[in-house]
Amino acid sequence: MRPYIICHMVASIDGRIDCAMVEKISGDEYYSTLEELDCPSLLEGRVTMEHYNAAKEPFVPIINKPVGKFCTFVAEESDAYMVSVDTWGRLRWKSNNIEGVPLICIVSEKASEEYLETLRQQDISWIAVGKDGIDLAKAMEVLYERFGVKRLGLLGGGHINGGFLEAGLIDEVSLLLAPGIDGRTGETSLFDGISDKGRMPVQLRLEQVKKLKNDVLWIRYKL
Repeated sequence: MRPYIICHMVASIDGRIDCAMVEKISGDEYYSTLEELDCPSLLEGRVTMEHYNAAKEPFVPIINKPVGKFCTFVAEESDAYMVSVDTWGRLRWKSNNIEGVPLICIVSEKASEEYLETLRQQDISWIAVGKDGIDLAKAMEVLYERFGVKRLGLLGGGHINGGFLEAGLIDEVSLLLAPGIDGRTGETSLFDGISDKGRMPVQLRLEQVKKLKNDVLWIRYKL
């Protein structure tokens, strides 16, 4: 079993999601609609966490010995969690929570023993899973079974969204389409980083279109 996963994002009409850019073309609709989705636990990728929540300087182990096995540590049981996905274990944390919500760090088995011990000393829960990279499917099973996460909001960025899409782990897409165009070369899109050029597009079923203030459209799809 795994959580029901809703990918909730705000983007320009050309599908770009640069944080500084979308803040200029949208208001507080992102957070008000997120509350309506009823996802107590939220997940963000390394880049998004680094931008908003983690310390700016990365964690650098003195002895870079990989943990080399699947393992978990439950520091605290809660009805809600903030979940970070950080393959190599590079994010440093000032606290074991984000705005009062306990933190869970998901890393690969290539993360260092030193990093996981640092998390343990900070009372931060972690899941180390996947030998070459994070095994997202297994990580979601652990979130459901060990941490009791039943509904999860996936908040980007584009590469972690792409990873969840490629793994078949997204149940719903909640998209806020903001009235602006980015157009810059090389900017990350809503779903990015999938290397399989022959991959067929994922078809969606439209569930809702709603016009919000500031000319923002809220579009919801089921997969």
